[in-house]
Amino acid sequence: MDILELIQSNLLTPIVLFFLFGIIAARIKSDLKMPEAISEFLPIYLLAAIGLHGGIEMRKTGFEEMLVPMLVAIGLSLLFTLNHYQILRRLGKFNIFDSYALASTYGAVGAVTFSVGLSFLKNQGVSSEGYLAAILAVLEPVAFILAIFLTNMAVSKQIRTKKQSISDDEELDIGMKQTKTKLSQVLKESITGKAIVILLGSIVIGYIIGKEGFEPISIVFDELFTGAIVIFMIEMGIIAGQRLEDIKKVGIFLTSFSIIIPTINGIIGVLVSTALGLSLGGAVMFGLLLASASFIAAPAVLRHAIPQANPSLYITSALGITFPYNIIVLLPIMFTISTWVHGEEAIDLFNYVSKVFI
Repeated sequence: MDILELIQSNLLTPIVLFFLFGIIAARIKSDLKMPEAISEFLPIYLLAAIGLHGGIEMRKTGFEEMLVPMLVAIGLSLLFTLNHYQILRRLGKFNIFDSYALASTYGAVGAVTFSVGLSFLKNQGVSSEGYLAAILAVLEPVAFILAIFLTNMAVSKQIRTKKQSISDDEELDIGMKQTKTKLSQVLKESITGKAIVILLGSIVIGYIIGKEGFEPISIVFDELFTGAIVIFMIEMGIIAGQRLEDIKKVGIFLTSFSIIIPTINGIIGVLVSTALGLSLGGAVMFGLLLASASFIAAPAVLRHAIPQANPSLYITSALGITFPYNIIVLLPIMFTISTWVHGEEAIDLFNYVSKVFI
């Protein structure tokens, strides 16, 4: 099956169709909306299910196996965040605050996108390494912390260069205090936020109970998983549909950025993770971690950490453009690439190149 056929097939899956249904409902001004209790419950449920499976897999495979992929993922996330900033600042001509806010949004990960990716693989009859859920939890705060640190460094530098009545030492002290306060706040919000807490807690519980302990609750956290995503996609579609008008405001550059950057990051993730020895499905999910953008955690953290940034830019680009693109188009693309690089021809080519250069 080629990429176009896979994309077409993906369009007809319940998850994508219900997402599109939510968009249509929003565009026709329907009063359809998810009850607040369900909107609060579903993300917690999805993260708990992902975490439980991740913990079970970690117990089965051991922490040592996930250490290298996790370190590589952290390194790539930091590198991509810095790269995003340079592109946005130099080519997009965004101000410092919007550049760092957008850079961290695309350097962080999307738990909802991760959930959809798992369901996509299930439809293809492919599994992935469960410990990737632990990498998901670790990557969430990394990009935010880096972006806030660099933002405060830039602001401190501006403070020191201004001609003010207070002394240089006092200015430097003020800048350092602002940096420490904001970094500690971001770190606290990132780590103690409900998304990370439920994910990490579920991973620990999954590790403790193992596969046998999971059996009694598998009907809830396994068989109902896809159905819960489908319902959640209605709300995601409604929110995305309400933000379609804002896409015009973000401009052509940011629209292009929201598609091209995730594609490049995702493909790099697939290739790197394949070289690390991850399975076909694991490479897709690793790529999806690097390709996704945070549209749930990002607003919660950035509105306090970088209040000068325009929320409509990072929310609209992540949710209104990147999220639909990732689940409809990029997932099939990465799956096709991962299928090829895991094929015998690609492996033979890799072995040949290794013998020549090593």
